[in-house]
Amino acid sequence: MWQRVQTLYLAISTILIAVLFFLPKAIVETSDSEIMFTNSVAYIVLLAVILVLNFIALFTYKVRILQMRTAMLSALVIVGLQIYIAVDFYFTHDEIVYRPYALFPLMSIFLNILAFRSILADQLLVESASSLRKSRRERRS
Repeated sequence: MWQRVQTLYLAISTILIAVLFFLPKAIVETSDSEIMFTNSVAYIVLLAVILVLNFIALFTYKVRILQMRTAMLSALVIVGLQIYIAVDFYFTHDEIVYRPYALFPLMSIFLNILAFRSILADQLLVESASSLRKSRRERRS
């Protein structure tokens, strides 16, 4: 499981999203108080859904089609999270400064897409090998 590159991509993506539960999203300059991702129910729900999808993709390595679909679905939900962060950034007050941690979802999207491509390449390799075996059996009979 861990020797596959897509598993490493999915594990790093899961870690990046899990870290967002504990890191501040932004800081208010006037009072130096931190705004956490866990201050909003919408962020908590989106982060929890993304984590569940990433865990499903991480541990269903024997069912490549399911792993591919959950990795891509996770990437799409992360896009929604990043859009929500951008909208939140646009409509907040000027004294709020966002932390670089708000860009972790972008890195996670990139890693999920790389994992999807690697899983797809593995699936195509398995299908081509099985079709070769099938054609070889047909020639023998």
